Amino acid sequence: MNSQDTFDTIVIGSGFGGSVMTYRLSQAGQEVCLLERGKAYPPGSFERSPAGLRRAVWSPDEGRHGLFDIWTFRGIDAVVSSGLGGGSLIYANVLLRKPPDWFVQSSNGGEDWPISYRELQPHYLSVERIMGVAAYPYADPGYAIPKVTAFRQAVNSSDLHWEPARLAVSFANGYATAHPGEPLAAPSFGNVHDQPGRPPTVRLTCRLCGECDIGCNYGSKNSLDHTYLSLARNKADIRVLSEVREIEYRDGGYVVRYVRHDPDNAAAPTPHEVRAPRVVLAAGALGSTYLLLRNQRAGNLPGLAPPQPGGPLGTRFSGNGDFLALALRAKRADGSSLPLDADRGPVVTGAAEVPFDPRDPRGRGYYIEDGGYPAFVDWLTEGVGFGLPGRAVKFGIKRFLAWAFANPDSSIGSDFADLIGPATLTSSSLPLLGMGRDVPDGTMYLRGRDNDYLGIDWNRRSSRAYHRGLRDALRQISDRLGATYRDTPQWRYLRRITTVHPLGGAPMGRDPSRGVVDRHGQAFGQDGLFVVDGAAMPGAVGPNPSLTIAAFADWSAEAIISGATER
Repeated sequence: MNSQDTFDTIVIGSGFGGSVMTYRLSQAGQEVCLLERGKAYPPGSFERSPAGLRRAVWSPDEGRHGLFDIWTFRGIDAVVSSGLGGGSLIYANVLLRKPPDWFVQSSNGGEDWPISYRELQPHYLSVERIMGVAAYPYADPGYAIPKVTAFRQAVNSSDLHWEPARLAVSFANGYATAHPGEPLAAPSFGNVHDQPGRPPTVRLTCRLCGECDIGCNYGSKNSLDHTYLSLARNKADIRVLSEVREIEYRDGGYVVRYVRHDPDNAAAPTPHEVRAPRVVLAAGALGSTYLLLRNQRAGNLPGLAPPQPGGPLGTRFSGNGDFLALALRAKRADGSSLPLDADRGPVVTGAAEVPFDPRDPRGRGYYIEDGGYPAFVDWLTEGVGFGLPGRAVKFGIKRFLAWAFANPDSSIGSDFADLIGPATLTSSSLPLLGMGRDVPDGTMYLRGRDNDYLGIDWNRRSSRAYHRGLRDALRQISDRLGATYRDTPQWRYLRRITTVHPLGGAPMGRDPSRGVVDRHGQAFGQDGLFVVDGAAMPGAVGPNPSLTIAAFADWSAEAIISGATER
């Protein structure tokens, strides 16, 4: 591997943009260095214990180098990932294409997409093939679970059309019948997690454990580490725990300075630097925009236009319309409890599209999906209140009376079952996920005495009509389930949103007045600097944005390889 730390391209971040770019450029014969601030997570390494989950946050200044990076801003919070594979480690595996008519231009909220569905179509196909995308096999007996049937019927009876979710998950070993928990055949290209002298990485078909969003310990997810990064592992220089701090344009190329974290050593991280004529930013909408803002202010990127009001840097922020609601205590027509078992299956199994309607201010277009979660969430939900204190008192009184009166019956199985309770809340409730085209008018900027922190001003009032339409549709589906609709407490009392799909900050545009980067992701005025992640999106993608980001990175990589980006 390159011993001089000089490369053709330096890629920053290993999410859907960075991993695709690393694979494509390294396969084309370029020397590529990929810098990822987080660590690698082979199957079995994701934390599950309370003590482990406490460590599973990204806060290196406090000695924590975990998976989840949680940000809070004015009106909106964001959850992103830190690890080899980026957001693919904690997303719900959904890879949906942005509908063709959602690539709007200079309308409906000011969006202007300089690329089209037709141009991205072959790149959608390429990403879907490498990621192993398949429709959830709901008709297969091994994967027929209660929430699929109930959600499908509720959607179809709401004048919408349910479709099985397109997921990057392994449900079957090759062409064999889908069956949970079967070992997967190792691919010929190996796995990025394989270590010399150790057995190959073992992966299993989906076990329906609902743990997609906290890391799959069975390797069932076709996440980027198991796909693109494994394909690139023998050609690219992949460095984990390497957090970029500075990007400086010097003498026609770039110097990238980063620090190397050591989770086992509390000492200050060690500084390093690499050089290349090309840098690809793919650290996510928050990470990439922060790096651009910091280095533009420091004068390291002299050709980059300054933030507003002087230019588009830091604009077009969107939460991709993310919204979470709850359908509680679903019932059948006869009043009996309707089992949903949201803790079983992949997190998302089906989706419904509500089309974009330019005549309706609420009709910006959105998707509705079923949600899920790990089984331990059921225990937390049932254990924190919801009748447990009363049942515990009743259990204690009965056991005391049995002891006081010397009850000879030593069997307490029935009493213990009563202590656990009926668990109807968790067994008959379902998270409902919404996402779509909210208005991308948020701004991102630096704040703090030394401009060390990222700030976002996001006005939910601009998207009021969008949220009203989405919540009406979510409520209708909840009603069809015979359930009680509930907003999350965060929205109900504070009107705050949590997004797992932050977008914008370095939007693509047709010229420097409307974008930070061009239609291929190259920065205006700063040759050799590219942005190929969610930061480059000029508006909300609508459906889960991962596939569109990956397809855009593939499109950009092809342009670089062909020389179409040269100026």
